[in-house]
Amino acid sequence: MAAELTAHDLIAKHRPTLDQALEAIRTRAYWSPHPEHPKAYGENGSLDAAAGKAAFDALLGTRLDLGQPGTDDWVGGEVSPYGIELGVTYPHADIDVLLPAMKAGQRAWRDAGAELRAAVCLEILKRISDRTHEFAHAVMHTSGQAFMMAFQAGGPHAQDRGLEAVAYAYAEQVRTPEAAEWTKPQGKRDPLALRKQFTPVPRGIGLVIGCNTFPTWNGYPGLFASLATGNAVLVKPHPRAVLPLALTVQVAREVLAEAGFDANLVALAAERPGEGIAKTLAVRPEIRIIDYTGSTSFGDWLEANARQAEVYTEKAGVNTVIVHSTDDYKGMLSNLAFSLSLYSGQMCTTPQNLLIPREGITTDQGPRSYDEVVADLAKAVDGLLGDDARANALLGAIVNPDVKARLEAAAGLGEVALASREIGNPEFPDAVVRTPVIVKLDGAKPDAEAAYMSECFGPVSFAVAVDSAPDAVELLRRTIREKGAMTVGAYTTDPEVEEAVQEVCLEEAAQLSFNLTGGVYVNQTAAFSDFHGSGGNPAANAALCDGAFVANRFRVVEVRREV
Repeated sequence: MAAELTAHDLIAKHRPTLDQALEAIRTRAYWSPHPEHPKAYGENGSLDAAAGKAAFDALLGTRLDLGQPGTDDWVGGEVSPYGIELGVTYPHADIDVLLPAMKAGQRAWRDAGAELRAAVCLEILKRISDRTHEFAHAVMHTSGQAFMMAFQAGGPHAQDRGLEAVAYAYAEQVRTPEAAEWTKPQGKRDPLALRKQFTPVPRGIGLVIGCNTFPTWNGYPGLFASLATGNAVLVKPHPRAVLPLALTVQVAREVLAEAGFDANLVALAAERPGEGIAKTLAVRPEIRIIDYTGSTSFGDWLEANARQAEVYTEKAGVNTVIVHSTDDYKGMLSNLAFSLSLYSGQMCTTPQNLLIPREGITTDQGPRSYDEVVADLAKAVDGLLGDDARANALLGAIVNPDVKARLEAAAGLGEVALASREIGNPEFPDAVVRTPVIVKLDGAKPDAEAAYMSECFGPVSFAVAVDSAPDAVELLRRTIREKGAMTVGAYTTDPEVEEAVQEVCLEEAAQLSFNLTGGVYVNQTAAFSDFHGSGGNPAANAALCDGAFVANRFRVVEVRREV
């Protein structure tokens, strides 16, 4: 679409979707405007499967010129976890040139108002949605996700999270009226009368520091929250996952320009190998907002050093599931096996520690000892991944050598209940595909504690034997308080245990799921309804997505005039 986009047309086109999103975050009911099924694409300008794959293939080995000012070099070097070199190069920016150019368009963007900004953001999301098949391949070949997961999580689910952020941003900005007539009676004297104007003003430039595993899903909330609240946004992708966010920036720049705004309101900051520009950018005075997903160490550094900016971090935690009792033993095992296997455990929400009473648990199939529970879970994982084709579709590929190294080292931490095995991928012979490992640990032993109280990101789970349900609850509390948790799960038929677990999660601010045995898993969350993280424990200082995630990205400035 090359024609100009008028404000009236944009608002008329996207206001119904915005209203539905506002209703969804109010009711927390299921809703999504972005189809999850690949066959839903191919009409009304969207790319079908073949066209999306062709569009991705056409990108390989090309230069992605975004038309940004201050480009002083071209950088690249992404290699797919499936073994192919992408060969795409991106503009490397002279920050002293790019940042002033980004600020130049903020006045017009601020003056556009919350509704038009939201409509522009929704147009960006609509065009990204039309290219979901293309983006899915870009996500797959930078993150290592299997295609269907890359399609859904990197496509519609990421787009939902972006739209959710726009809805929250709009709601917070219009909470205060644009103008008010203020009159204060003065008895016999004339009343005092003022006309007051209230304007949401942006903080400055937002910096989005992307992650390797979920570049769009984790990147879109901050990008669209900052853009919708009037800020320019600089996107600094992970060096191994540039393409999905570079394409996002490309779309955003096109839409902004067509809508009459400065394209430089959104820009890309790709880096040379080993350059590490995130630290440099994070402390620049122009950067007033930072969104980051990644390691705890760098997240802590940002929170301590980027003092001029509002910093929103999703770091890492030790996710825990208490297995106390169940009335659906088969369903519990099946649900846990899927949760441990999905994307090779490379999700910030994947369970790591399974706390199981050493005397065993009660089930609908009779009592099961600790050893039996662990053996049955290992058998469930083996059964789920026994067929190599299905295993590849669930596991994807190991995203980087560090994950592979942790997986291999985990076998030496305790008794191995389920050994990891290598799986070949016929389509991508160079892909590193591994099944999960389950290691048995005694929760009472100090050497075991060193293992289960540390995050081991990847397909590694610890079956931790504990003395009792109260011990499991207290270990859960300590884990959340000291290490943080993005998710907590619990299986119990005992109301007292359920209440105790719930109270810990309320006190320590951790998102909790009870007795999942069907098609909903502890490591999955739905936009508009579920909160991803709480912002209340060490795993993250923000939740995706709530009012707190957007409200401090702008301030309201008041102008008063006497009537």
